Amino acid sequence: MLRVQCFGKSDIGRMRSKNEDALLLKPELGLLAVADGMGGEKGGELASRIFIETALEVFADSCADSEEECHLCVQKAFALANERILEEGRKHQFSKMGCTAELMAFCPAGYVLGHVGDSRAYLLRKGELRQLTRDHSLVQEQIDEGLITPEEARKHSLRNVILRGVGIDETLAVDLIRGRSLLGDLLLLCSDGLTGMVKDGDILDLLLRPMSLEQKVERLIQTANSAGGADNVTVVLCEITGP
Repeated sequence: MLRVQCFGKSDIGRMRSKNEDALLLKPELGLLAVADGMGGEKGGELASRIFIETALEVFADSCADSEEECHLCVQKAFALANERILEEGRKHQFSKMGCTAELMAFCPAGYVLGHVGDSRAYLLRKGELRQLTRDHSLVQEQIDEGLITPEEARKHSLRNVILRGVGIDETLAVDLIRGRSLLGDLLLLCSDGLTGMVKDGDILDLLLRPMSLEQKVERLIQTANSAGGADNVTVVLCEITGP
């Protein structure tokens, strides 16, 4: 497994009364995750917690040493979390309870990333920031169809409409992304509380500054809150430090 250094934090933001985000940092298992709950009342908070607990359970019970094993475990974590969130939603009668989720598992040469919703994963390599995921959102579909620009999407009245979430439907389609890792790579997982407030260019500027991972995470959250803090903000950074 790759040697990694990680730091993450979740913040309530400036406008919300509770934090429905959740994160997972288990470098000893080669596991990172961010989940952003939705569903109102206590549904969103419960959904994100179920996703994180399920991912940890799946990887703690298995030895995902190869890329194929990581791939299967990521798939299993999403499928099982989807079942459990649906069951809890029915039990508590929470309407449309669910969460977006990013789950990254490291294997000997790289990683497997599972993605659902509009939380995001980025890769910073050799000074260039690349978004690894594509938002499952209404405005992203409109961008893809050429109906609106990315800048217009940031202010669109329907920008919070998510087309895919864990625990929303019986069948769940998960984007599974495989990648190779290089020494010095910096990986960012975050909820849309960051990307909705801070542009990619500003995120890149902050990530390139000569600071510790903890300082970078704190500064990203501070920047999101200074821009309005309209949502909970969760940020996880992971640097590849060795093979």
